[in-house]
Amino acid sequence: MSMSERISRRVAYRGRILTVNVDRVRLPDGQEVDLEFIEHPGAAAVLPLHEDGSLTLIRQYRYAAGGTILEAPAGKLDPGESPEQCALREVQEEAGLLPGVLTPLGVIHTTPGFTDERIWLYAATALSAVPQALEQDELIELVRLPFAEALELVARGEITDGKTLCALMRLDQELRAGRLSATTD
Repeated sequence: MSMSERISRRVAYRGRILTVNVDRVRLPDGQEVDLEFIEHPGAAAVLPLHEDGSLTLIRQYRYAAGGTILEAPAGKLDPGESPEQCALREVQEEAGLLPGVLTPLGVIHTTPGFTDERIWLYAATALSAVPQALEQDELIELVRLPFAEALELVARGEITDGKTLCALMRLDQELRAGRLSATTD
């Protein structure tokens, strides 16, 4: 099946972190439809993995989620910033950790039904402590826990954040396959 074709675009809203468009699209079967489409610059999320096998996650207040959630440190890409640069910046700012090694865990499409947002996932190892640099609207508590406990929180439905779920699954795969280790030896 061939690709769809954008015929026109109307910007419905332009905000600080996203733009909402209404696109007139010709679908692969020839139909023309209006689709709401959110443009997002993309983001990076990081699972800091300590040498003892524990992780640092963050418990962050999220207005849209109706309270606090447990998640991987993450943030949106700044203009001209690579996903790797964003990952390094966010893990330092939010978790106060500087990775010696940043390992890609893949990329996810968050909600491809209405946005082009992609999140690049990483594991961070060989960690050293640095000062946090939280933004004014970031209410964050650091939570260090064994990796197995994080997986148990997933199983109990206590970690519900999509990027964190995907990153934990990918980290588990890499650890089990022996392609990644918490230790630097």
